[in-house]
Amino acid sequence: MKVTKDMTIGSILEADEGTAQFFLGMGMHCLGCPSARSESIEQACMVHGVDCDDLIEEINNYLATK
Repeated sequence: MKVTKDMTIGSILEADEGTAQFFLGMGMHCLGCPSARSESIEQACMVHGVDCDDLIEEINNYLATK
């Protein structure tokens, strides 16, 4: 799986629950909330002031090791 900006938080968490660490690390502590799970990574990064490209790279690097 390769993560992209338009993917939802929920779809990424469903594919690999270990990715939660990256969202929690950026201050997104509402991962169980339905509205948070339906946000795209790009939307969540804008709200939390995180560089989206950096986060996607980190998650993809993590997934590549699995």
